[in-house]
Parts: sequence; structure tokens; C-alpha cells
Amino acid sequence: MAAKKMAIIATKGALDMAYPPLILASTAAALGWDVQIFFTFYGLQLLRKDLSGIAISPIGNPAMPMPVPMPVVVSILPGMEAMATSMMKAKMKKKGVASLEELRSLCQEADVKFIACQMTVDLFEFDKKDFIDGIEYGGAAMFMKFAGETDVCLFI
Repeated sequence: MAAKKMAIIATKGALDMAYPPLILASTAAALGWDVQIFFTFYGLQLLRKDLSGIAISPIGNPAMPMPVPMPVVVSILPGMEAMATSMMKAKMKKKGVASLEELRSLCQEADVKFIACQMTVDLFEFDKKDFIDGIEYGGAAMFMKFAGETDVCLFI
């Protein structure tokens, strides 16, 4: 029986949206699946060597549980994004959730293929030296060939 395949399209670069593609990919790879993640638009941020700029936005996440309930208007105040990011990272660490860097490394060690969207790299004039090693650059057609053969295809 052939290994199952999973394709993930990662389009978001916010902290809360960075975890789902990496957790799902590392889990599927641990189960022996063949996995590829296509990072496009803001999802390309997840392939940067430096992930310190990855933040969470309480504005875009009205359902985000905060330790202290905040009205939406408070979330637009200066410093709230940094505070929300700090609180979320502290909570994740306390609960033993792996960091983005750890999850990304787990994926690579498990042979999850990371594909950076070449069109997006060109569009935003990204410098390839800012990205981690071990990734491929390709277009949608390259990814679609794999995605068309998968058992599970997710858009995150």
C-alpha cells in the first residue's frame, strides 16, 4: 500500500496561523505520510531564518481567548499586538507547546518538503539569503502536480 499524501498551502504569517500547517505536517510525516507545504504570500514569513517578527493580532482574532477580556476597541491601542504575542508565547511555553523553530525543524527532519512560492518571492522582492536552508522554490504548477495526487489537501 502506498503512503498517504498531504498537501498544505500556507498563506498566513501570523503566530496563531503559523502553527496549524507545521503541526499537521509534522504529525502526518510522523505517521509516514508524504507531505509538502507550499508557502505563499504572507505564509512565506514562516520560512525566514528569523521568526522573531511573527506576531499575533488580537484585532483579527475576536474569538481569541485572552486572560483578561478586552473589548475590540482596546485591541487597536499601541502595544496591544506585542502584549498579545508575549502572552500567547508565554502560555504556549507553559503548556509545553513547541516553538515555531522547533516545529519547523521537526518537519524538515521528517522530510516534509517546503516549497517557497517563487512568484511571491519575486513580487515582494525577498532576498533568498533570509530564508532557511533546505527549501525549494517553485510555482503553483509544480505544487499542483503533487497536490493533485494527495489524499488530503489543506488551505491554511
